[in-house]
Amino acid sequence: MNSWKEKFFRALRPFKINNMPNTNNNLTFFGLGIAPKILEILDRMKFIHPTPIQYKAIPIAIEGKDMVGIAQTGTGKTLAFAIPMVQRLAQQRGRGLVLVPTRELALQVEEHFSKIAGSFGIRTAVLIGGASMYNQIRALRNNPGIIIATPGRLIDHLEQGTVFLGTVNILVLDEADRMLDMGFAPQIERILKTVPKERQTMLFSATMPQEILKVASSHMKLPVSVEIARSGTAAEKVTQEVYIVKKEDKLMLLQKLLDQYRGSILLFSRTKHGARKIARSIIEMGHRASDIHSDRSLAQRREALDGFKRGKYRVLVATDIAARGIDVTGIELVLNFDLPDDIENYVHRIGRTGRAGQEGHAISFATPDQGSDIKSIEKLIRTVLPITEHPEVPAGKFFNSSARPAGRSFGKSRRHGRPGGFSGNKKKPGWQSNRY
Repeated sequence: MNSWKEKFFRALRPFKINNMPNTNNNLTFFGLGIAPKILEILDRMKFIHPTPIQYKAIPIAIEGKDMVGIAQTGTGKTLAFAIPMVQRLAQQRGRGLVLVPTRELALQVEEHFSKIAGSFGIRTAVLIGGASMYNQIRALRNNPGIIIATPGRLIDHLEQGTVFLGTVNILVLDEADRMLDMGFAPQIERILKTVPKERQTMLFSATMPQEILKVASSHMKLPVSVEIARSGTAAEKVTQEVYIVKKEDKLMLLQKLLDQYRGSILLFSRTKHGARKIARSIIEMGHRASDIHSDRSLAQRREALDGFKRGKYRVLVATDIAARGIDVTGIELVLNFDLPDDIENYVHRIGRTGRAGQEGHAISFATPDQGSDIKSIEKLIRTVLPITEHPEVPAGKFFNSSARPAGRSFGKSRRHGRPGGFSGNKKKPGWQSNRY
């Protein structure tokens, strides 16, 4: 019991809830310690039943305790820390700081905060790359009570002396595992040394790698652990299937599926070049589409995402920059045109559909040489899933048959009346910025 990890687990206060349903119609926000004014706001927003992470995390956070919250994507983690932060800041002096991995997630978090914080006169400021520094400095001069920032841009402001973190008494690391995957560990360490030691720290993540435990053990005080779903758990009501298809036949199969499905589709490409090319091909097929990746400006990315939300675009083609934190309701299908480099991103990708307890579906394309990649992700989610063949597209098969688990089912899925399946990738090389 001498390692930092063992010491941390020994000190970690157990409070784990596993395999809970995403919704429970018998639970309400009453009795969680939420102020009446915020309950009225939630009622106006039509938020009646808390998700499991909200139900378990909110009372702990309102008490001012440090907390590590582990829950799969699409389970309402933002409100789980937004409600306690606003309530505590309304009752005491100080400032809240929320660190997030991407620009899109920062804007999404700010949207949630603005619906609650504004009623208490608490201003918010969003500090993200690709946006005007001048406008951000103006927002900071208005003394915002809550700052939502990506680590890199916050460091820029710290270096220029345009932001002061000495009054931060509530800190949230949202999608912490994603920030570490993207290489933000040095920036996070620097920020954590800048904010006061006497503070409440909340860490939210979909997975619990060793890097998260190290951050928690080094910068948190006896955190309570709230775990709603085990690491690698896929969204509860998302059915999945995989097509084995040659690379040159992918666009043919995509066209057939676009004609088969009628709702909105979020399609994932491995590279930004691929995303541009696929989006153009979809438009040539007669469908409304746009793409979102790191080569597009912030304004272009916002227009693409907003257009997808409003129905202007039926298909949004994205790299993994959109795999987490993008809350778009009603996505009928997530389509992995390419398998992810990081196998854990499969879970986050398909979590864009089937959100908040709704049903969803995910399809993945795997080439014949990716049998071991399929096996790796099946190992992650602890599930063996069947394969689908399309009658109008040549079916492939894995070169290495041993890569497929024995006894694989080829039966039809209950929901769609056709075979279901799955895909993934065994690699985990870390964040490669040139891809996104």
